[in-house]
Formats: sequence, structure tokens, C-alpha cells
Amino acid sequence: MKILQINTTVNSGSTGRIAEEIGKVLIANGHESYIAYGRCNQESKSIKIKIGSSKDINIHGLITLLTDRHGFGSKTATQKLIKEIDIINPDVIGLHNIHGYYINIEVLFKYIAEKNIPVIWTLHDCWSFTGHCTYFDSVGCEKWKIQCEKCPKTKMYPASFGYDNSFKNYRDKKYIFNQIENLQIITPSNWLKDLVTQSFLKHPATCIHNGTDINLFKPILDTESVIKKWSIKNKKIVLGVASIWDERKGLSDFIEMSKMLSIDYKIILIGLSKKQIAELPQNVIGIQRTESVEELALYYSLASVFVNPTYQDNFPTTNIEALACGTPVITYNTGGSPEAIDQETGEVVPKGDKKALQEAIIKWCTTKNEDEVQKKCRERALQFFNKDDRYLEYLHLYEKISKK
Repeated sequence: MKILQINTTVNSGSTGRIAEEIGKVLIANGHESYIAYGRCNQESKSIKIKIGSSKDINIHGLITLLTDRHGFGSKTATQKLIKEIDIINPDVIGLHNIHGYYINIEVLFKYIAEKNIPVIWTLHDCWSFTGHCTYFDSVGCEKWKIQCEKCPKTKMYPASFGYDNSFKNYRDKKYIFNQIENLQIITPSNWLKDLVTQSFLKHPATCIHNGTDINLFKPILDTESVIKKWSIKNKKIVLGVASIWDERKGLSDFIEMSKMLSIDYKIILIGLSKKQIAELPQNVIGIQRTESVEELALYYSLASVFVNPTYQDNFPTTNIEALACGTPVITYNTGGSPEAIDQETGEVVPKGDKKALQEAIIKWCTTKNEDEVQKKCRERALQFFNKDDRYLEYLHLYEKISKK
């Protein structure tokens, strides 16, 4: 088979790495793998296809900012991509994030429908079935079930400071995304699968949890270099990791935790901007984003606990990366985030309950069964989140849908 995946990034960030790992599984099983992407040109085992240019992305961003028509820019860039698709003649197209200022959904889906190319579409958020936002639970909005309008999140990603076109976006997406007959939806969490079944999307949905590379994300015993670098000997390390730190990732909650935890604790946050690092209190260590899996695994292994105070999320890969490194996870009861753990490998606390978060951190950082907890975390990752197992499920779906 020849499989073409389309995503905002390639081998970068959670969705980019997921597409990359699926590509590796395809190649290992004798298939051809292509990945078309909008930005972040990382190395890949698949054949890469760049969609558009920085100028195209900027223009698409401006269209979104002024008109709230995100997903309807990048027309020329998408038409050029279609010419590439014609040459490849893929057996199946695997879609991931198709928002992100780089592709025109109307042009792409019309082409796929006309060519009758089978599609596996992995949804990493809720954007596909709303009139604007990627997540709506933070504002308790349920307009997406019937008809979006007067969006309460217009000024949030993909932000518009001109018009509110959520009514038209919703109506157009409903038509555009339902015109392909041979399409299977994948969700990385049961939480998102349940939402899809309530949405206007009429395609069958299956949950396949994300996987991680358990050979790269694994317990690392030698963390002395990092301990010396940050002068954190005998400290209990509370770790947070995100590709982009904003309010929905709980950055302010970590700042609050730094005031609530004793001097025995040290918070380390990875993925911050230089400006964010400069504004941190002295008892919080800030590190810029890294593409180094080895470096991430080192910090996961160093941590006493991984904390994910996320307010909007699907199925964070950071949770399972931490587990694979033997580190327990504490998360808010947000989206599919709790699905990564059980009572032996972490704790779920009410969203926004900082007192409960503090108590959970202290509980897991002072456990006397540290070795046993590490073992349980690693075992859970091996059993449920081994990328080779999870992404083989994609291969089987690709094979099945290509024969319909």
C-alpha cells in the first residue's frame, strides 16, 4: 500500500510524532509512507511533502484573524498538494490535524470525495465538529451539538478579532466533512469518541490510544548530571511538560503550586518560551522546548511525579511518556487525560482544585513504595501504550479500508 498522512507538523510535537511512528510501522511492514505537513521540518523516515510556504501560513492566519474562516485559506497551497497526491496515487489518506493555517479543507475534501480515496482521520481535538474552537469544555458550551453561533471563544485559537463566523463555519464543515463515504474516524480517547458520536460527523469512530516509544522513553538511572546542573540534590521533583504553555495547560496552577509546596520540592517546567522563563518565580526551573527524546526521558526519569493540570485536552502523550519512564502521573479530570492511568500509577483530581492537587503531589512524592510505583508505571506503559502495538492497529485499519 501507499499511505499519505497529512498533519500540521512532521515528527514534531505530539501529533507530528504520532504520524511519524505510524509511518515507521507502515515502512516496517513493506508499505510506502508519505507525510505532507505545514511546518516544523524535522527528519522523517517517511517521504516528506511540504505544503505551502511561510507566506501562505501568514496569509491564512490573517484571513482567520479578520474573518474567522480558519481552514478556508491556503487555497493555492492545497491545489499544489493535490497535484502531488495525484502523482503518489495513495491507497489511503491518513488525516490528523487539518487546522493550523496551512490547508484548505474545502479544496482537499472535494478532491478526496471526487477521487473516492479512502480516509482514516485521527481527531486530536474537537475542531472538526465545531464552528470555531478546538475545545469547548472550559466554557461549558454545547452549541456544537445543534448549531454553533455567537461563539464564546472567538478570540481564542484560532483567534478572530474581526467577525464571528461560527454559524457559517459549522454549517460548511458539516457538509464538507460528511461528503466522503469511505472514511473512518480514530480518536485517541474514549472521551473524544463519545463526543464524536454526539456530533454532526456521521462516520464510524474507533478509539485507539496513542502509543510511545518504550525503548526511548524508559527509566534512566543516571540523572546526576541534571541534579548537579540545577543544584536540586535531595529535592522532590515535580515535572510539567508541554509543547506550548498557555492557560489551558495550567501554567498558572504550577505557579500557585510553587507557593503551596515546601522547600523540599522543586518544580521543573519544559517547553516554556524565553519570556515565560524570565517571569518564573525563583523556585521554579524553566526549560525551553526540546525535540530531544533522550533529554525528555532524562527529566521524566528524574521526576518524583509528573503533573498535568490541563484544562483542555484529548489524550496527552506526555502522560504516557512519563509512565514509560516509571513516573506516576497526577492530572486534572480533563478530557481523556485520566484514561492513561489507574489507581496504582497516578491520581485524578477535580479540575482546578489546587488544594487537591497539592495533596496528591505530596502523597505521591512521599510514598514509601517508590520502586514498586516505578515498576507499575512502566508495566502499564508496556501493556497499553507500546507504540508498536497501538500503531499496528492503524496498519490493520489502513489495510481494511483500502479493500472496501
